[in-house]
Amino acid sequence: MLFGKQKKFLLLIVLALFVLAAAGCGGGGQAEQQEKPGDAKEVSKDPIKVGVVAVMSGDGAGYGAAIKAGFEIKRDEINEAGGINGRPIELVLEDSGGDKNEAINAVQKLINKDQVLAILGPTYSGEMFAAGPIADQAGVVIMGTSNTAAGIGEIGPYVFRNSVPESVVIPTTVAKAKEKHGFTKVALMYSQNNDFTVSGAQTFEQALKDQGVEIVETQTFNDGDTNFQAQLTKVAAAKPDALAVSALYKEASLLLVQAKQQGLDVPVMGGNGFNSPQLMEIAGDAAEGVMVGSPWFTGKDDPKVQSFVQKYNDLHDQNPDQFAAQAYDALGIIAEAMTTEGAADDRDKFRDAMAAIKDYEGVTGVFSFDENGNPVMKATVLEVVDGKYTEVK
Repeated sequence: MLFGKQKKFLLLIVLALFVLAAAGCGGGGQAEQQEKPGDAKEVSKDPIKVGVVAVMSGDGAGYGAAIKAGFEIKRDEINEAGGINGRPIELVLEDSGGDKNEAINAVQKLINKDQVLAILGPTYSGEMFAAGPIADQAGVVIMGTSNTAAGIGEIGPYVFRNSVPESVVIPTTVAKAKEKHGFTKVALMYSQNNDFTVSGAQTFEQALKDQGVEIVETQTFNDGDTNFQAQLTKVAAAKPDALAVSALYKEASLLLVQAKQQGLDVPVMGGNGFNSPQLMEIAGDAAEGVMVGSPWFTGKDDPKVQSFVQKYNDLHDQNPDQFAAQAYDALGIIAEAMTTEGAADDRDKFRDAMAAIKDYEGVTGVFSFDENGNPVMKATVLEVVDGKYTEVK
């Protein structure tokens, strides 16, 4: 019996040694698969998804088309240059149609279904006020490229924009227009059912007051209106020296045409909605002399600007407008943030990299974020001359 127990014990030891040897020399065993310090990690080559929410249908489709074109040109430049550490950028586009609820649905889809790293858009400030908090609460960076109303960056720490707010642009426009035309009395007209145009009107009111200009008449209308004769009759009766208008390009164009028909021959200052070639296409001669502020001007003597203008013209047979230029720069800004270590795969790291962007040199100028994610950059004042925007020196 004793010899049998010893034999059994020795057999167990042999089996244990065999198992240990197999584990150590098996090629692919767990011990060998564990990462060792200094081992190279597998680098992902998957596309980095970026969501886009834009007005691609409805009355504001002209804005969306320009924005989409700006994004696509920058995406192609980045990908042709090797992407972000070898990974291409993939744009996932959603059409909001300019509707707040559709913008919310689009943002939720991009976050939860498409698993995007960040979102560019929506187009309108009102859409951003509705959809921005959704992205902010989900911890996903959302960046407006065309939102100019007050309070966008203040929505939350994950909300950014590179579009210069009208609180910066409009006072500059008023000062330059006053310097050129020397007015003291102004009439104000604006769309009252759009957060962006209401904010623009409030900014006009404050800027005119600050610069010693009296508002002698205020008239309102709604997005979608086509007849402004009654409001213009009251404006004409007040005998202003100039007219300030906060409206989208379609309503602004029709208003300019009808003002000319009524013989209301005064200088016109526009808000950011006037920054579209559609204004001249619809209004024609009635747009001549209109002044508007913008960070963008196609005639800038800058190789980056002229390269972008040429590419846009080659693809779309027209000059890029402010919305295309800001979209082009916006994708460049987030691409720079993506190059920060770990930021392309971590939404929180990406947010911090965005906040750290400083002195980015784009086609719209030198750009940084302030502490609320709003842009810090200068505006240029433009005037429509012979159907084109020209810089007012």
